[in-house]
Amino acid sequence: MQWKRLQRSGLRRLQESTGDLYQQTKLFRIYVSDVIPGFLQTPGYATALLSSIADFRGTPDDVSDAVAARMRRNGVLSNGTRRFSFVLEESVLRYRLCSAETMAAQLGHLLGVMDLQNVAVGIVPFSTQRTMWPMPTFTIFDASRVHADTLDAATTLTQPSQVELYARAFDRLSQVAARGAAARSLIADAVASLT
Repeated sequence: MQWKRLQRSGLRRLQESTGDLYQQTKLFRIYVSDVIPGFLQTPGYATALLSSIADFRGTPDDVSDAVAARMRRNGVLSNGTRRFSFVLEESVLRYRLCSAETMAAQLGHLLGVMDLQNVAVGIVPFSTQRTMWPMPTFTIFDASRVHADTLDAATTLTQPSQVELYARAFDRLSQVAARGAAARSLIADAVASLT
């Protein structure tokens, strides 16, 4: 579905529209190549990102309501019955969509989230030998549905062969992702580069 249709009444409703899906899903696999994933965003980072989106798309300015809705929706992250596996490109840590202070707080939050037992974060370093190229952002909900984003549309894929294709890509990206201390080091380097 085209973003302009999804966002025509503002960004808040879009944030709220996925609430049921988030409550039903037990395993989230998220690959991101462009921005900090919504699940992991701080209010400051989300405000900067959603403001940019609203400006670019010319949607009604309901950014503060959309940020509040996103933060409520993200409460699912702290529910220990759900598992989250994130794979981020290192570039995500470096893109500046907000002030250096806001980005430092966001990266600090990312470090804190990595301590949650139900959350796994991997970062694909710039320098790694890749078996899978960077691609647009996608989220796999259990093994039944994929949301894939492009500039103009949000695509929902439910055919088993489509879901399996994205799961295979996620697995390959995961294999080359740095984890634990190596991932924390990449985040610390990104924080240090802000000064």
